[in-house]
Amino acid sequence: MKHAEFMGINIGPIKTRNRVFLAPMSGVSDEPMRALAHRLGAGLVVTEMVASQELARQRPDMVRRAARARNVRPFVIQLAGREPRWMAEGARIAEDLGADIIDINMGCPAREVAGKLSGSALMREPDVAESLIAATVKAARVPVTVKMRLGWDHSSLNAPELAARAEALGAAMITVHGRTRCQFYKGQADWAAIARVREKISLPLIANGDALGLDDAHAMLARSGADGIMIGRGAYGRPWLPGVIAEALDPGSGGSAPSPAERRAIVLGHYRAMINFYGSLHGVKIARKHLGWYLAAALADGVLASEAAALWRPRLMRESEPERVVAVLEAVFASCEERAAA
Repeated sequence: MKHAEFMGINIGPIKTRNRVFLAPMSGVSDEPMRALAHRLGAGLVVTEMVASQELARQRPDMVRRAARARNVRPFVIQLAGREPRWMAEGARIAEDLGADIIDINMGCPAREVAGKLSGSALMREPDVAESLIAATVKAARVPVTVKMRLGWDHSSLNAPELAARAEALGAAMITVHGRTRCQFYKGQADWAAIARVREKISLPLIANGDALGLDDAHAMLARSGADGIMIGRGAYGRPWLPGVIAEALDPGSGGSAPSPAERRAIVLGHYRAMINFYGSLHGVKIARKHLGWYLAAALADGVLASEAAALWRPRLMRESEPERVVAVLEAVFASCEERAAA
């Protein structure tokens, strides 16, 4: 058995503790979520996408997105943008905020991002993408990584070319989501297509898209030839999933699946962290999607009965007082523990 010490990914001079990461997800991988996933064993966590120009202008929501989660290292800030000067400035600010690694977003498919010619729109313009990578690498003293898709559509699967350019410019790691931009999140991620990127680069390669459990992780690694994997939507309601998969792949490097009592503590702790981070007014609303995912995961895992889920979900989605939400959560997970003991 390989020792867990050797199971991380080398990103420049930085070595992660394992090879299963939490993906950057707008509206999801905020400071409370990152801190939690890290504590539960994820090998790396990445901020929500931060618009470089707006960060330079100190727009409050972008500053909040770039907040460092306490006790989380390495600290990775993902930047997005269209102009080299703003990407360079964003990189300098990210370093000032304590970033250990800067990731460049070339994969976001959202219309409001691609429509501004950022994110996955850069897959259509590799020369522009190259200029952004070059500017960021030149400005940064820390490793720069790049996250991309397979291409804009199936007629332009240019991830291998763009990854090779990124390596030549000094990028330290490449992550590829196994879909094109035009697929958004439809269909199945094509893990085998990521292998064509593996053929073109010697950098660490991370595969992303549709990893929902250990079987998927094994298949993704085998088909893609990647060195590690990145979990996105699979971590909805299961922030422990990256750590659990890492532990199964490389014992001693990750975390364990929670018992019903541990699940209760995780959910309550996450909820209180969101209220503290956003304040009561906004935190209650922002937390609802996470609470919905926690209920769905508990139901799917057989921890929560369908009747209980149907009873409690409407109350969680309506309550506006944090302590009343906590009381409902206590009732939900008390029923989970009773179910486990039955």
